[in-house]
Amino acid sequence: MQKYIGTKMVEAEKTENGYRVRYEDGYESFSPADVFEKAYMPLLANGCLKTEKPSISQRMVDDFIAFHEVKKLGRKTTIVRAVLRNGFEIVESSSCVSAENYDEMMGEAICMGKVKDKVWMLLGFLLQTAVNGTRGAATCPDDR
Repeated sequence: MQKYIGTKMVEAEKTENGYRVRYEDGYESFSPADVFEKAYMPLLANGCLKTEKPSISQRMVDDFIAFHEVKKLGRKTTIVRAVLRNGFEIVESSSCVSAENYDEMMGEAICMGKVKDKVWMLLGFLLQTAVNGTRGAATCPDDR
């Protein structure tokens, strides 16, 4: 048999022994807590939006970054390695023109801004897949 990967959006309620899970078609099942929490992350509301539709929030982005480390490279470059909760790693860099102006905290802030932008994109991709599956309603502008 061929192996498949995928993701979906479900409703779940934590119980004493795990999670009661309801799928989009109404089917309900039970999942042990460790299995459920490995496969799903809570969808936290983004209060900045004008819709109730599923969305990514800043808290989700921040929480998905497990940790990061900062290194100075040479005399004017900052490197940040961020490790996400699923083990994926993002590496970003920032440099200044003059070594005299180097500020590691500023370089870290610039790098973390880039990292968070990528996490927004990755979680957005994950949510889009959960909403539409892998064969959503996307169309090419030339196909209209």
